[in-house]
Amino acid sequence: MIDVIIVDDEPAGRRTVRELCAAEPDLCIVGEYGDGASAIEAIRSKPPKILFLDVQMDPVDGIAVARALDPATLPAIVFVTAYDSHALAAFEVCAVDYLLKPFDQDRFRRALARTRWRQSDLAAADNQAALLALLAQLERNGRGRAEERPRLLAEFAGHLHVLDAAQVELVEADRNYITIRVGRDTYHARSTLSQAEAALQSEPMLRISRSCLVNMNFVREVNRTLRGDFILVLAGGATVTSSEGCRARVKDYLRGLKFTPL
Repeated sequence: MIDVIIVDDEPAGRRTVRELCAAEPDLCIVGEYGDGASAIEAIRSKPPKILFLDVQMDPVDGIAVARALDPATLPAIVFVTAYDSHALAAFEVCAVDYLLKPFDQDRFRRALARTRWRQSDLAAADNQAALLALLAQLERNGRGRAEERPRLLAEFAGHLHVLDAAQVELVEADRNYITIRVGRDTYHARSTLSQAEAALQSEPMLRISRSCLVNMNFVREVNRTLRGDFILVLAGGATVTSSEGCRARVKDYLRGLKFTPL
């Protein structure tokens, strides 16, 4: 059996990896941790063969956890991350794999296969050198991210595309997926509306119903229904209507704009 430790400060993140590991007969989860400090102590005490490690955690993040590990007993690390394509490029050139949130079982199994191969093929010194190169790249990316606009990974016409958050006009929930409107194009991603809302914090996204987020930068026309709900017409041509529960939120936002008679 292959011993596995999962480290993620979000219970939902740990649950996802746990359930996927449970479907693999040769994996044995020997520990789950929601903070970096506890994880470091446990890994040092009994190193696993594979470590699923979330990058973004407080107060001790995944980079600090990885740096604290003993090179002689370094596990095969699979980083779990929401980083943009710059960070993904760094992962690709190193002997460490990654899982980009949100991910499915197929992507998990491909990462697991690559990790098994790398674990058996690479010496500990090679693993450590690759890890150090990766961590240095992640830290450089971390310093520069505040100056960059975040990007999203989504599918359109059978291909994956990297979308600039500033171009996203509308996000709507569709069961286990979301649809993302950029102009007149509609993209799809396996995610939740709450995850999309967090990823788009740099934009003035307003939740106008339980299933719809609107980038208010793209609102070109505002009308009212007989009940008083707001009808928003976006630059790309989409038209959406606020729900009764979100009516006050939309009204408050519009009141904050200059010369808005409400």
